[in-house]
Amino acid sequence: MARFSFRGFVYVLIVMLGLLSAAPNILPQSIKQQLPTWYTTSTLSLGLDLQGGSHLLLAADTNALFEKQLNSFSSDLLSELRSQNVRYTKTSHSLTHKDSRSGSVVFTLRSADDARKVKDTAYQISAQPNGSSALDVEIKQSTVTLTLNELYTEQLVKDTLSRSVEVVRKRLNETGLTEPSVTLQGKDAILVQMPGMSDPTQVKKLLGTTAQMTFHWAANSQSEQVMNKQDAAGNTYRLEQKVALEGEHITDAAGVLGSENGQPVVTFRLDSAGAKQFATMTRDNIGRVLAIVLDDKVVTAPVINSVIPGGRGEITGNFTLPEAGNTALMLRTGALPVPLNIIEERTVGPDLGSDAIQTGVESGVAGALLVLAFMVAIYGRWGAIASFALCINMALVFGALTLFGATLTLPGIAGLILTMGMAVDANILINERIREESKKGRPAASAIEVGFDKAFATIVDSNFTTLIAVSLLFMFGSGPIKGFAITIALGLVSSVFTAVALTKMLMLRVVKSKHKNTQDRAQQRVPLRFSSPLLRLSDKLSGINFLAKRKIALAVSVVLTMLSIGLFAKPGLHYGVDFTGGTMIELTAPTLTTDELRNVIESNGFDQIAIQEYGSEHHYLLRAPVLDNSGELENSNAKQTDALKRAISQADSEVSFDKIDMVGPKVSGGFAELSILALLIAGGGMLLYLWARFEAHFASAALLTVILDLTKTIGFFALTGIEFNLTAVAALLALIGYSINDKVVVLDRIRELLRLDPNKPLADTINEAVNSTLSRTVFTSVTTLLALLPMAIFGGDAVESFAVPMVFAVVIGTSSTLFITSTLLYLLGSRREKQGKAQLKPTAEEIKASLSHIP
Repeated sequence: MARFSFRGFVYVLIVMLGLLSAAPNILPQSIKQQLPTWYTTSTLSLGLDLQGGSHLLLAADTNALFEKQLNSFSSDLLSELRSQNVRYTKTSHSLTHKDSRSGSVVFTLRSADDARKVKDTAYQISAQPNGSSALDVEIKQSTVTLTLNELYTEQLVKDTLSRSVEVVRKRLNETGLTEPSVTLQGKDAILVQMPGMSDPTQVKKLLGTTAQMTFHWAANSQSEQVMNKQDAAGNTYRLEQKVALEGEHITDAAGVLGSENGQPVVTFRLDSAGAKQFATMTRDNIGRVLAIVLDDKVVTAPVINSVIPGGRGEITGNFTLPEAGNTALMLRTGALPVPLNIIEERTVGPDLGSDAIQTGVESGVAGALLVLAFMVAIYGRWGAIASFALCINMALVFGALTLFGATLTLPGIAGLILTMGMAVDANILINERIREESKKGRPAASAIEVGFDKAFATIVDSNFTTLIAVSLLFMFGSGPIKGFAITIALGLVSSVFTAVALTKMLMLRVVKSKHKNTQDRAQQRVPLRFSSPLLRLSDKLSGINFLAKRKIALAVSVVLTMLSIGLFAKPGLHYGVDFTGGTMIELTAPTLTTDELRNVIESNGFDQIAIQEYGSEHHYLLRAPVLDNSGELENSNAKQTDALKRAISQADSEVSFDKIDMVGPKVSGGFAELSILALLIAGGGMLLYLWARFEAHFASAALLTVILDLTKTIGFFALTGIEFNLTAVAALLALIGYSINDKVVVLDRIRELLRLDPNKPLADTINEAVNSTLSRTVFTSVTTLLALLPMAIFGGDAVESFAVPMVFAVVIGTSSTLFITSTLLYLLGSRREKQGKAQLKPTAEEIKASLSHIP
């Protein structure tokens, strides 16, 4: 009794800590004012789609970019000309205007006969993969003028901005800021929106620093081109203009306290090529000064006294510890290829709008209430205990997300819904096991103990399989995939605790309380009663031969999958602005509220237009996705923009369109590749775990079925034309978790029955297992559908990309569990039988028993 009381105390303590962590999110302001600030400010952050945040527009300094490239090409050209004994004088360099082509390098040839050599050499040095030259060479009366080619500069800006977007994303992620939106805007700008940030001073400093680091030797008599650089104290250094080592070789950096004097320093590590180059250059230049230049400032200039092998170094300077940390962060994430200047700073509202958010939240709450009510309708008081545990589970998840400083977005909400579905599944599984034991005549307390013990292994297998998947998604995924994975992982751990530990304690407490004053021992041995119309109906669902039509079921599944692949190829997915980018319109509508503007846009047939409140009242940002991938793309988007402007102008004659620009996608260029890699690795992880816990054919049957479910859902997106955005990605991830969880429960029962009677025909064993878990499968699917249907029907555009496909996925996933997984396992198991192999490896007890008969 004492041990049980102590366990109960620990359970209550965990629940209280979770509730206290979650409480600041819902406490009224009047109560918050009476509590410590450190506690009340610890709340769950909301993403841009739910809350809004800070908006920064960064303009790329193309002037500096072109000057750098022109310098590089001209230096190489002049060096090569000297090696060819081509003489020249009066070198000059000018960059007089921000426009790309006005910069030039001018020099005069001593012999006009060298003109052809200059042109040929310039082409060789600046030749591009497409056969063009990056340099334009104009020669008039022996005067040579070098400028950058127009086509080259256009491509240079495009590539540089793409790299800059990736660097900005990395820097923001390294700061711990989650779910920032970073997109290209126009030809030379980057738009950054950060959720819930009211004072982005530190971020502005981070993004405004290029962090271009180079190593230069101090100039000597043999140095050809020399430059002067100063350090923070104003000391001037004469350095070789030629870069001895690029900072791009740095693979890692950290801001730490130096071991010698305890002052903040930045340590760095070079890649293998950089380490080799660094060792060679220090070996050949012992006694020379090597300056480390960061953003045109000399940070440190030590004398090289010996060879520096290993590719490790240390940057000393007048750093504070935060400055050293920020410098290290920028070196880790890479230098910005071009300086970025902040030209606009505003506050923006949520992507979805208050009405859409409210509708989505209300429909989600309605679904949760339906789930709780359904649990009570199935299992009565035991369902009420399960519902209470579900509420505690969700509170614990919110508390954990708050403690970890997570940012909640729509994909995160998708993870919460899947968490609830899995938690419901665990409770249904437990109650069904207890029902089975009660039907055998076990007393109440014994039925609860045995039921929990038998359900525990299944719950661990199903949840741990999903946990492997989401862990790998977190490690190799990015952006919303990581947010989804964190939510699911926390939810899985919490659901196991509430379903297995908390629910069991409460059920035993109820049983013991009921029999506390009962002296009649016969009364204490009365089994638990589970009686409801739904349970009586589910009991009639038995004796179904799920393998009878296995060939037809498998053929239909394969045909649907092939059709889905065809639909994916053509017409393809309807990608949203998250993936395609599109047109951004900045406007002021004095007479329209946000809701009114949204109604105007939707009533005129424009869907998938994202609206944000922008800065002052009645000022808005609109994002319209790319219409198609045809050759008429630019014209079709221009027509859409014109039609949209006309519709808004008719509703508000005072509207002014302040800016119209193209914006890039919110996700990085490698997002698709990283996501596919994450899914493949997650699939491999699940396969290995199932292989270890079950058998190869069990694992293969489960994973193949999940792949079939996934392809059909992608086909559903293509067929219905539902926008495929980041929320849709979360739906596919939720499907994987839900589907594998469903399959493992059935496979676990098949394994259990095979252990009990290995000589029973495989088809009979599979049918018995599927039938014995049928009520659990149906109830879990119904509860998940109850959670999703209100959102699918009433949730609006905010959750459509998640809820509607998930409804389809639950139906497909449930049917595939019953018919496809069982069929695949039967086919693979039959093949195994023909090879003379057992369906299961012998357990340690079976091996020991067989060895005991050997004399």
